[in-house]
Amino acid sequence: DDAAVVLGSSIRVPTVQEGAAALAARGTPDSAPAGASPGIVTPSVDAAPAGGGAHIVQAGETLSGIAARTGVPIDQLAALNGVAPDSWVFTGSPLRLPGAGSPTAGLPPAPGTSTPAGPSPTGARVDGARVAQIAAEHGVPGSLAAAIGWQESGFNNAMVSSANARGVMQVIPGTWNWIQSNLADRTLDPNSAEDNVRAGSLFLRHLLRETGGDLAMAAAGYYQGLRSVRDRGMYDDTKRYVDNVLALRSRFGG
Repeated sequence: DDAAVVLGSSIRVPTVQEGAAALAARGTPDSAPAGASPGIVTPSVDAAPAGGGAHIVQAGETLSGIAARTGVPIDQLAALNGVAPDSWVFTGSPLRLPGAGSPTAGLPPAPGTSTPAGPSPTGARVDGARVAQIAAEHGVPGSLAAAIGWQESGFNNAMVSSANARGVMQVIPGTWNWIQSNLADRTLDPNSAEDNVRAGSLFLRHLLRETGGDLAMAAAGYYQGLRSVRDRGMYDDTKRYVDNVLALRSRFGG
């Protein structure tokens, strides 16, 4: 409730049903949606979808089945949504899918789940020029990386999102570990704001290669997850995110 908000960022206003589901997930009395059964956990939806966007639960689906279809390990999917791996999910509820970036405010992982190691939020800051320089070193347009860094965190490495995304470039632990294993040529320092920017830049370079250099698609993939964008198209909040990022590029020389 007392989280800082970044100038120019988008704030999602939930529907009444989404708000009730979010309160129920946090254990607020008398807030469960109609038809909710005791002991069934509703995924929290009080923030915009995480870096991978969202999957809307269909009738008959289970958390394990969704994990199998999306290729996300069930423990990671559960932790990302603040539920236990054996929780029930409600038809029509959105589940966050992993990606790289997302908005603000922290939710704890569900009891019995573990969050993979990743970047640590620290009080360090970098400016747009340094973000652009690091990005350029990795073949990424500096203005794109700086725009995303500003949109995600205002260059604040202490920022932690509702999906547990961390640092300047708002990288979730699972994505950090994938970047470290597949894209980085050295061990990244989880406490370093500059290495957080390097991780985000490496991921952006990967997305640009996957999209043939399409800046808008790369930005959408950074926010929603590229597989989700290709399978489902850009969600409305993703379109707003991309528009903001492309507009912000002019502030950083793009």
